[in-house]
Amino acid sequence: MRILHTMLRVGDLERSIRFYTEVLGMKLLRKKDYPDGRFTLAFVGYGDESENSVIELTHNWDTDSYDIGTGYGHIAIEVDDVYQATEEIRRRGGRILREAGPMNAGTTIIAFVEDPDGYPIELIGRKH
Repeated sequence: MRILHTMLRVGDLERSIRFYTEVLGMKLLRKKDYPDGRFTLAFVGYGDESENSVIELTHNWDTDSYDIGTGYGHIAIEVDDVYQATEEIRRRGGRILREAGPMNAGTTIIAFVEDPDGYPIELIGRKH
């Protein structure tokens, strides 16, 4: 068994695709419209779905925003250097929720950024 993808409902699909590809550096892997169901699915990630977990962006054509809720946590992405990644994301127009630095009660370097729909994304420094 393995994790295939995490699904997020998004209000503006093209805006979200731009964020995940241009700001976070993922690739658009595939996209398909489902006219009978009035929704579109787009899959983004850092590598081929056969070997990597990816994010499924679901856009319901008749809904332009969602409440995230209190049960949702975050997506985590490993990066080589959290400080550098945070600055690059900021340069690309990303919103930083928590600046890079040691986690609370620990030494792991983390930061948080926010996607266009308000979903938090944790950046975690690679263990060397």
